[in-house]
Amino acid sequence: MTRIQSSAALAGLTAGVLALSACSGGGSSSTGTGTGGSGGSAVKGGTMQVLQNADFSYLDPARGWDGGVNAFYRLVYRQLITKAPNDAQDPNAMVPDLAQSLGEVSADGLTWTYKLKAGITFDTGAPITAKDVKFGISRGWDPEIGIGSPYLKQLIDAPAGYQGPYRSGELATIETPDDTTIVFHLKAPFPEFDAALSMPSGTPFPVGTGAGDTFIKDMVASGPYDLETFTPGSTIKLKRNDKWDASTDPVRKAYPDAWNFTIGIEGATIDERLIAGQGADVNAIAGSVQTATIARLQTPQLKDRVLKAPSTCQTYMGLNTTKKPLGDVKVRQAIEYAVDKSAVLNATGGTQFATVSTTILPGTVSGHTDFDLYPSADNAGDPEKAKALLTEAGLPTGFTMTLDVRSHPTAQRQAEAIQQSLKKAGIEVKLNVIDVSTYYETIGTPSQQHDAAITGWCPDWASSASTFLPPLFDGRLITAKGNQNLAQINDDAVNTAIDAAKNETDLAKANTAWGALDKQIMELAPIVPLNVENRIYLPGTNVAGVIAPSGDLDYGIIGLKDPAKG
Repeated sequence: MTRIQSSAALAGLTAGVLALSACSGGGSSSTGTGTGGSGGSAVKGGTMQVLQNADFSYLDPARGWDGGVNAFYRLVYRQLITKAPNDAQDPNAMVPDLAQSLGEVSADGLTWTYKLKAGITFDTGAPITAKDVKFGISRGWDPEIGIGSPYLKQLIDAPAGYQGPYRSGELATIETPDDTTIVFHLKAPFPEFDAALSMPSGTPFPVGTGAGDTFIKDMVASGPYDLETFTPGSTIKLKRNDKWDASTDPVRKAYPDAWNFTIGIEGATIDERLIAGQGADVNAIAGSVQTATIARLQTPQLKDRVLKAPSTCQTYMGLNTTKKPLGDVKVRQAIEYAVDKSAVLNATGGTQFATVSTTILPGTVSGHTDFDLYPSADNAGDPEKAKALLTEAGLPTGFTMTLDVRSHPTAQRQAEAIQQSLKKAGIEVKLNVIDVSTYYETIGTPSQQHDAAITGWCPDWASSASTFLPPLFDGRLITAKGNQNLAQINDDAVNTAIDAAKNETDLAKANTAWGALDKQIMELAPIVPLNVENRIYLPGTNVAGVIAPSGDLDYGIIGLKDPAKG
């Protein structure tokens, strides 16, 4: 689960930051205005160029967890289970990677067993054994190293005080009866344990490696590529891992012979280079283009190269139900009707960069159902309906509320659009602008929250809503610090429905339940869904395999049409 903490949720990703999340869609095909690289198929060979503004967080998958680095991890690391490739029939599905199959779960849901494939090795040529998988996962408990994805730590029944293999030794609740069998013992049943294992923290490492800062600038690869050179803040070059056996890995096509990541380029410069397409830039990919670039992409020469893909990231306004008069559902419903989502969309950057939302779950997340409980013509709001509800709530002349907003131009434009639309319904909105560096800490502290806040959310995997709805609406998860339930809603019926969906072992039934819960929550109006971010990609003319069914690129299937070019 990822709180949107950049302009990505508001105006597209900063150019050069690519994301592959297990949040990373409900659809099974890519959505776009173009084919991504003007069509053609990838073939083996050549060097892929990636142009980036920001450096990766960490090479060590026990430390890194953000979307930008997850795409990179796909090239160099493998896990027991991983997300299906973007060109799969169901790109949200979890599929075996190092494991022979998805996990075998005990009747009580507490024990999960996996068998490793034959022929899987590290870049050293050493076979990947069950003990290596156990060791790699147990690194996540180290208080200094294990700062990445928390799910395995939360789920596996580790002893109190366990601090990883370097400090505490082996973890007894992960068993390895032989070199190819690994057994996990959980604290409580979790039907989506396969998905939890797909996180970067599920990466195996040779027993005894990776202590301290060893993997800050180095790695032991298990995927199709290995580190050739790394200059922090400047370049990363990957070469083929000649110990990787493609027959064991149907997920990664690994078309290019090498990958070059150039870091520290301004977003506008990246766009200019992609548009010009000179030299090696015909082989380049990057993150979503800048807002100012969009108009230039409508030319016939560029239009066919553009890929517009809706993401799994929802931008919304949370309504603090502990504040008067927002504790009254009729008042919150009035706000739902009053918000001019079309104006907010324009403030975001228009239809190229986002799509108006009426549900909590984006259409790219499995379990999404289409509904609109608070309709208005052209999504422009219905102030008269809002006024009627306020009258029913005993507020015929309206009220005043404070909206927290980041000190970011797009976020402030969104807040101003909300301010203007609520004014038509008699609601005066005061804007409380908070510095970007402290915004999420502030709104995540209930004692510092005001009446409402604009924020966003991306799930960690999109095969269900289990990392979307619970963190935002389970009242039992409200905390004094780092709180994600900004509405502070604690509704018994919602909590019960969350438990039922999380405990459902049939994923299709669980997704049906999540979709119904979305509607159930929206009837209580704890948030106002605003829009779902789109990613706008402009791959080089020689690039193929740019498919983004849930907004994120899959490096494992991207390649070049002609390896000799560039």
